Amino acid sequence: MTTMTVELRNIPETEAALGWAGGHTVVVDRPDGTAGGMGLGFNGGQMLALAIGGCLCNDLRYVAHRRGVRLSAIAVSVSVDFAGEPLLATEARVTVRAEAEDRALDIGDLIEEAERSSTVSNSIKAGFPVEMVS
Repeated sequence: MTTMTVELRNIPETEAALGWAGGHTVVVDRPDGTAGGMGLGFNGGQMLALAIGGCLCNDLRYVAHRRGVRLSAIAVSVSVDFAGEPLLATEARVTVRAEAEDRALDIGDLIEEAERSSTVSNSIKAGFPVEMVS
């Protein structure tokens, strides 16, 4: 089993949070004027979409490297629908395009393998418990 941990702390003089893992950081905030937000960073829904798309981008690279395929371009777009009270993600749509340096290569099955092995998408589809400790 692998465990990954991130940390978040408030940013002084704002109501935003700075999140980090290792040497990488991200700012999380609400839109400007919403619940004290200043629009300084991504909101939670955007972070969810970025997690889905970012994981898929990495999975495309993992599969390509394993197959010895050099990708020249990757374009991923993720849309997440939210509804209800409390607001919940109800559906995500992912559009992916990738090109190999070898233009004659059909990489459709590479994309399908990356989709099948995508940790974040598979975790969301399966669902998992979230324990809150205070």
